[in-house]
Amino acid sequence: MHTLDAEESAIVDTVRDFVDRDVRPVARELEHSNTYPEKLIDQMKQLGIFGLAIPEPYGDVRVSTPCYAMVTEELSRGWMSLAGAMGGHTVVAKLLLDHGTEEQKQRYLPRMATGELRATMALTEPGGGSDLQAMRTVARRDGDSYVINGGKTWITNARRAGVVALLCKTDPQAQPAHSGISVLLVEKVPGFTVSADLPKLGYKGVESCELSFDDCRVPAGALLGGVEGRGFAQMMRGLEIGRIQVAARATGVARAAFDDALRYAQERESFGKPIWQHQSVGNLLADMGTRITAARQLLLHAAQRYDSAERADLEAGMAKLFCSETAMQVAIDAIRVHGGYGYSTEFDVERYFRDAPLMIVGEGTNEIQRNVIVRQLVSRGGL
Repeated sequence: MHTLDAEESAIVDTVRDFVDRDVRPVARELEHSNTYPEKLIDQMKQLGIFGLAIPEPYGDVRVSTPCYAMVTEELSRGWMSLAGAMGGHTVVAKLLLDHGTEEQKQRYLPRMATGELRATMALTEPGGGSDLQAMRTVARRDGDSYVINGGKTWITNARRAGVVALLCKTDPQAQPAHSGISVLLVEKVPGFTVSADLPKLGYKGVESCELSFDDCRVPAGALLGGVEGRGFAQMMRGLEIGRIQVAARATGVARAAFDDALRYAQERESFGKPIWQHQSVGNLLADMGTRITAARQLLLHAAQRYDSAERADLEAGMAKLFCSETAMQVAIDAIRVHGGYGYSTEFDVERYFRDAPLMIVGEGTNEIQRNVIVRQLVSRGGL
């Protein structure tokens, strides 16, 4: 918390209290029934969580990226799905602030700041995965409009989002390919269909959907920034904050798993003493705590780098990679500490174990993160 001023510390404290008071008591039931957390989302709106990245005159407050990361971590400590509900929304807000025309900012940001309007981004395609330049979704200019055809998949909040930042090709013949990619701000108009909800191992409660665009017509003013061919670079900068957000989600899940394991290890006894005093269990807890501490430092380092206005793809990639792998390891170790109860749906550790893999594959797989990291290490001449 030493990186935050008094106002930002108070914001994190408020979210922590919200999580302990309102989220943790109901998360298990909502998650198991795969119920959309309408009431909790409304409370998040009232707390201003959807506007944390939106400054005046469009919003009330813009917090630092370390503060945003800590808020995300707290939400994930309660239920990772809640942090997912505001992740893509924040990326779109950053895209608008950094690249949008003034008309686009005025149209969307004030309502996004209050949560009245929810936003998400659409990058991944069914056959494309991490290779964004190979996308097949095309927007053809037709007079004062663009006509979109194609499809996207794994789009979080797709049914409840009022605007989607769509990555698409406006010049399919462009060389290099990335120079023909643009971002369109697409609202729910004819030809745009949320076609299916995808079943998931974890990350319940919020929807992840397939999107279809069939001669979907949007005005030319929907082009982010008003200039074609800049979408790939715009989205790559957006993914820096997206990866920091995923790293924060992973850290929150790891914290929740560790907290539950530490508490259980003090309450549960075997052979006449609390199980944390058995070296095999104590060693697990020691490693879990060490990994989480290191993960948080990488997370805050990436967040501070992002606020410096320097490129943060190396730092964000490292944080996303390490924090997500930490979450997975801590989640399985928490099950080991709980023994048979760790496999029971009456304990939350099984949820952490199902939620953790999302951060390994989401926002660019960890294999892609390693590619990003090594390229930047070479480009920067090392550490």
